[in-house]
Amino acid sequence: MKILLDTNIILDYALQREGFWKEAEAVFRLTETGKNIEFVSSSAVTDIFYMLRKYYGDSFKAQEKLKSIRKLVHILEVSDADIDYALLLQWKDFEDAVQYAVAIDYQLDAIVTRNVKDFELREIPVMTPSEILAAFQK
Repeated sequence: MKILLDTNIILDYALQREGFWKEAEAVFRLTETGKNIEFVSSSAVTDIFYMLRKYYGDSFKAQEKLKSIRKLVHILEVSDADIDYALLLQWKDFEDAVQYAVAIDYQLDAIVTRNVKDFELREIPVMTPSEILAAFQK
């Protein structure tokens, strides 16, 4: 299964956010099964770095953390067409629209996020970490 990890899932994992970290870590561990490949959009990488730098208060520490995350996920380019499609969607959260457009463009199987309601269309499944983990348990 090819899934796009939303920014919040990566930050939950990277920052070990209370109440969310364990599920995020379990989602990352799905890659170890060999049945799952995890992706992040190139546009999300800069957002992730910004939040890591803000958290650590240090660009070097943020870069080191991003390097460790990078070993776990594949980065998908955001194309002109992805941006145009995201603009056409006219969602309240443009970043989520871009994530969705990238997932559609690359024909991914699902998006994993804690903010399912922010993804207004569902041409592909949009799942919470607990939902994707339950799907792999079956």
